[in-house]
Amino acid sequence: MSKVIGVDIGGTKIRMGVIDAEGRILAERQVKTEFPLYPHLERQVLLFLEEHPDVSAIGIGTHGFVDPKEGRIVFAGDMLPGWTGTEVKAPLEQASGRHVEVENDANCAALAEAKFGAARGLGRVVCITLGTGLGGGIIWDGKLLSGGPHGGAAELGHMILYPNGSRCACGRLGCAEQYLSGTALMRRIKETGLSVTPPELFELAETDAQAQKLVIDFTEDLAIYISSLQAIFDMDMLIIGGGVSESASAWMDELKRQLAEVLLNPLPVEVAQFENDAGMLGAALLVLEK
Repeated sequence: MSKVIGVDIGGTKIRMGVIDAEGRILAERQVKTEFPLYPHLERQVLLFLEEHPDVSAIGIGTHGFVDPKEGRIVFAGDMLPGWTGTEVKAPLEQASGRHVEVENDANCAALAEAKFGAARGLGRVVCITLGTGLGGGIIWDGKLLSGGPHGGAAELGHMILYPNGSRCACGRLGCAEQYLSGTALMRRIKETGLSVTPPELFELAETDAQAQKLVIDFTEDLAIYISSLQAIFDMDMLIIGGGVSESASAWMDELKRQLAEVLLNPLPVEVAQFENDAGMLGAALLVLEK
């Protein structure tokens, strides 16, 4: 397949791109996410197809638990209201006349990094995305680990980090997402009484003891979490993406200091090469490699 469409569905925007086999973005469009989501998605994809009728397939990356075999959204939180239970693959194939694949967006980001990005050429890679939530994607011997009977494989944000801790959107207590995400950082900042954004927090930590303690606590939690992932997967590399990673230069040294105390073995930890484009490129790879 020479050209396909990759679609990245977020809580506020949908990005679509025409992608070739080399990972080049030949054309792209961004639209606001609107609800109900499926009819809006189908309408926008068909409009994009009218401009680029020579594409052969469509890959969709989306927030939530996904059944990739059926192309159905098993569960999505409040970020995408009404998305839970939605059939995407079959109706979009019928409407577009193209083959369609659907996956979790963090899985798509992992595909992009392993194929074209920071982990290019490596066989076993774990990618975590520290954004509004905490997502995860796993490449195992070159293949994406996903699916499962409930669409929950590689939902790394829902590993328990603090038993009986903060309540997660999934209903359980203490999920890692509640401590290692942009939203979690905002909660921690508020609880401390500071009035800064996460990027400002990392800058403030250079001169303010309270902010510095927050950063140390965050990196300590992240290091423990990464060490648990290594114990399970013994990966070649761990990639950190998502909005919080944009400030990594301010906290990466502290993270590596913390990692040195808890890792079983040395582990390369890198910041994702693709940020805004990762989901779209990974979605394209769902169908480029078919």
